[in-house]
Amino acid sequence: MNGANSIPHFPSAGARLLAQLPPGPLSLILGRAARDMAEHHPGLFTRLGPHAQKRFLIDPTDLPFAFLLCPRPSRPSIDALSRSAPCHWDCRIAGPLAALLGMIHGAYDGDALFFSRDIAVEGDTEAALALRNATDDAEIDLFEAVAGSLGAPGRAVGRRLRPLARVAERITGVALMRPEMNA
Repeated sequence: MNGANSIPHFPSAGARLLAQLPPGPLSLILGRAARDMAEHHPGLFTRLGPHAQKRFLIDPTDLPFAFLLCPRPSRPSIDALSRSAPCHWDCRIAGPLAALLGMIHGAYDGDALFFSRDIAVEGDTEAALALRNATDDAEIDLFEAVAGSLGAPGRAVGRRLRPLARVAERITGVALMRPEMNA
């Protein structure tokens, strides 16, 4: 976390493979996960205050797409966007996928990532700070959120994949979920 060399980057071969996929199905899954997070973490929107109406471009610089987060309390959404798609945003948070996931999962400190220039923030920095504080307080686990958004079958598959995801975390250094408290 002390510099760009310690943050893993998504393999370029994997990014080229992902570039072949349409962003629509990913947007459907992420949109459902956003709605589930709103249901399970209603304080997230309270903490965002007026920034809940903002449009956040979450830009993993080592992936072929970005994510537009609109955390509106009445209808939150997350859309996967092709890098070539035009997009209006209020705040852009960019950096390697591992840094962004690590920040969401509490494995990396957002301030340290910013000051080490592992992530960049453009536009409404007050909104970025509000989002970071809100996600810190909510203790979001994206692995669990995505699995849960797929209903009972997704939760069952998620339980079975969790040990494999932990192994993948150890191998890659990427925080795929929140750290286990008793690990």
